[in-house]
Amino acid sequence: MHLKDTAATEKLGKDLAGALPDDAGGWMILLQGELGAGKSTLARSMIRALGHSGNVPSPTYTLVEPYELNGKTIYHVDLYRIGDENELEFLGWSDLREGLLLVEWPERVQGLSDQGDVLVKLGYGGGGRIAELNGLSQRGRQILESVLL
Repeated sequence: MHLKDTAATEKLGKDLAGALPDDAGGWMILLQGELGAGKSTLARSMIRALGHSGNVPSPTYTLVEPYELNGKTIYHVDLYRIGDENELEFLGWSDLREGLLLVEWPERVQGLSDQGDVLVKLGYGGGGRIAELNGLSQRGRQILESVLL
């Protein structure tokens, strides 16, 4: 999918958020791509589409930014500074799994894609960005069908 500008990346985030079920607890959306490819832009758009109206800071330094929205918990997670999967427990990973997880840099933890529902790979191309969407679980494939129509 070609994303010609930031607005197109934000629309993709809004579309993904809109395709999620009302109770998206336990879902994991993985956002992969090099620096500046649009991972945080996509996550911010999803968080806003799910009802957040304030600032959406990047979790680069905090590692996890939680949001309580309409009785739902969303965790925006940045794994760039994580060295291996053992460090996830220091983030309270098992507790985070109850909410909707938007995970940047999932490739930093081996095997994380086996636990995810949707993988969005972002890169540069065509004068803008390119997004490759992959359903990693059955339910992930189902929501992508509605996004890609």
